[in-house]
Amino acid sequence: MADAGVYAKFEDLSPFEIKDELIRLAQADKSNRTYLNAGRGNPNWIATRAREAFFLLGQFALTESKRMSFDEEAGLAGMPPLEGCYKRLKAFAERRKGDVDTPGAETLGDVVDFAIKKFAFDPDTFVNELTDSIIGDHYPVPDRSLVHNEAITHEYLMWAMCAGHRPSAKFDLYPVEGGTAAMCYIFKALKNARLLNAGDTIALVTPIFTPYLEMPHLEDYALKQIHISAEAEDRFQLTDEDLRPLEDKTVKALFIVNPGNPSAVALDPESMDRLVKFVNNKRPDLMILTDDVYGTFVPNFESVMGHLPHNTIGVYSYSKYFGCTGWRLGVVAVAQDNIFDKMIQALPEPTKKLLDERYKALTLKPRDIKFIDRIVADSRDVALNHTAGLSLPQQVMMSLFGLVEMLDDNKVYQKACMAICEKRFHKLMDGMGIEFQARPYFDRYYGIIDYEFWARKYVGDDVTDWVKQNIHPLDIAFKLAEDHGIVVLNGSGFEAPNWSVRVSFANLPDEAYTSIGRAIRAVARGYLQAYRAAKGEIAQP
Repeated sequence: MADAGVYAKFEDLSPFEIKDELIRLAQADKSNRTYLNAGRGNPNWIATRAREAFFLLGQFALTESKRMSFDEEAGLAGMPPLEGCYKRLKAFAERRKGDVDTPGAETLGDVVDFAIKKFAFDPDTFVNELTDSIIGDHYPVPDRSLVHNEAITHEYLMWAMCAGHRPSAKFDLYPVEGGTAAMCYIFKALKNARLLNAGDTIALVTPIFTPYLEMPHLEDYALKQIHISAEAEDRFQLTDEDLRPLEDKTVKALFIVNPGNPSAVALDPESMDRLVKFVNNKRPDLMILTDDVYGTFVPNFESVMGHLPHNTIGVYSYSKYFGCTGWRLGVVAVAQDNIFDKMIQALPEPTKKLLDERYKALTLKPRDIKFIDRIVADSRDVALNHTAGLSLPQQVMMSLFGLVEMLDDNKVYQKACMAICEKRFHKLMDGMGIEFQARPYFDRYYGIIDYEFWARKYVGDDVTDWVKQNIHPLDIAFKLAEDHGIVVLNGSGFEAPNWSVRVSFANLPDEAYTSIGRAIRAVARGYLQAYRAAKGEIAQP
């Protein structure tokens, strides 16, 4: 067993940085040992239909541009024309139906007609937005979101984030470069709006995605934190006791990842009801950010955004569900009736004047700028607001992902994604040699392997206590890397239990999870042998 001092230098590092050392160890063995990186959340599947439609749409858009050719020999064309473009797209798609070399024609035609009917779009205006955007020949206009894309994305989000409880509220949306950009922009906008100031306190429901723990400490924000621990013993749900610290009105905001990362558990109806009643009765002023990236892996998912739209900023990323981390597609949602705008209007007059000065170049009435539009402006340091917004080809891809999902009435794609994760979860459990019945609201995208919880159940308190006293918690992750070629992330970096690791069920072949389970079991067996040797029960191997 490695001396605890060996791991001391890693204790303050993010698990996403520790993983680099783990990868080095896992790949160092020159034998035929298989290298398995279960630390990445990047899925190893992709959604094909929307992509097929996207690439075919790009071809059509080029034919449209060439209708306005400036110099065909020089490869110089114009912008796609508006009039008649819907009929031309339908004819283009119809000619290619059934052609195996140009897939996507049927999907493209279907989603366009579906959108026109469902949202009452003008056919030419909608198709021209698609063709002009996929060509990428304009800055985003409007800069916050394209008109048709916002309508489509709003409806998609009502399913992705609020399938089990659709609110009556209407939301303004800001498409952004993935959940990563959403986090950065929201932190920045809350600070610039003086809704969160240096020294203010925020609450985080833990375990939680590591950057939410790290960003508040930056000098940019200098926020204090309290942790609302949704523990394994409580099924990662919020209890009355958990919520009690939020009664202190110096706690300005609550940040939640739902379903959790790494817990992979969504708030159940009892927890949601408890939170809603608490906010409505005791903290109607509480700002909430809910990051619901994994909601699509829970049937009939219910977001805090759907239950408390007035208080909540919603964040969603397309990355995991559609296998499109490289596309960088995410969205920020703020209800049109919200506390953020009201709190800005209630700021002291000197603070309002500071904000007037910040945004005066954008409008003659800077006090009328909505919070969602402040997020947009601040994402480009205000001065570049006129070139803000997600790139137009990305917005087209976002629209197509949403439309294809809406057309899938039986949710065949969703069920297939869930089945992949569930199969891998069971293979890991089989490899560990334990029986574990996943509870409802568990999305199985990640799993926390809590060694202490598991050891106390299977080998007893004496062994577990000895291990905790004599072995460093990071030893599990390092042993899996060095001895078995397996990379996992340490749970402590997510404010999960110290003696835990996070496994992703999304990014490796099915059979790999049996090997990972066996390796985790082998590490645990090594601890048991070390305990027995120390107690003189067996000779040290």
